[in-house]
Amino acid sequence: SEETADGPIPRISAAGLKPFAAYSRPVDSTTLAGRPQVAIVVTGLGINEQGSLEAIDQLPDEATLAFAPYGKTLTTTVAAARSAGHEVLLEIPLEPFDFPQNDPGPQTLLTAEPPRANLEKLFWLMARFGGYAGVINNMGARFTASAVDFAPVMEELGARGLGYLDDGSSNRSLARQLAGGNKVPFARADVMVDANPSRQSILAALASLEARALESGAAIGIVSALPISVAAVAEWSQAL
Repeated sequence: SEETADGPIPRISAAGLKPFAAYSRPVDSTTLAGRPQVAIVVTGLGINEQGSLEAIDQLPDEATLAFAPYGKTLTTTVAAARSAGHEVLLEIPLEPFDFPQNDPGPQTLLTAEPPRANLEKLFWLMARFGGYAGVINNMGARFTASAVDFAPVMEELGARGLGYLDDGSSNRSLARQLAGGNKVPFARADVMVDANPSRQSILAALASLEARALESGAAIGIVSALPISVAAVAEWSQAL
């Protein structure tokens, strides 16, 4: 890590080890050879400490957990997630088209601001906690569609050895192209699992995620940290 005015932020080590490699959950490639893979990313953790700890307890440790940068006990909850074996991501708030009516939170990166101002916000966000393999966008349809604003951010992620997960909510996102140009490990989510937050709808979305994985070899589902969603994912995972 590198010390900044906001606190330590990730960087590539002197030996060349990248945070993405250091903090990604290890995969046993021999076990997975030729088998379809499903990834589940649970977002919005860290704001409610008790709810976050309960989710960490219930979810299979293969689930990736994305933490919002605003919780008062992030050090505790992220440490609990990592010690339970979960891979961790940092959520970064990016400007949506209807901002500020729809506001992802303090320190949102904005298209109207100079790149330096957005990078300073990024450094503040990155210093909220440590041990994450990469970042995932929170909203951001306007920001991720603007190359002039998004490119400096992706360049910084590449220089610091972090990955980027696109939540799949915007078809106009330039994340894939910008990640490729900056050698940033990249993936895009396939299914928003709890778009309809009822148990039956969530289980149906998870079944469709499995079908997608069987068809294409791998699939990524995003789910929010609602208690009903966490419980449904925990139930589904036991029968896989």
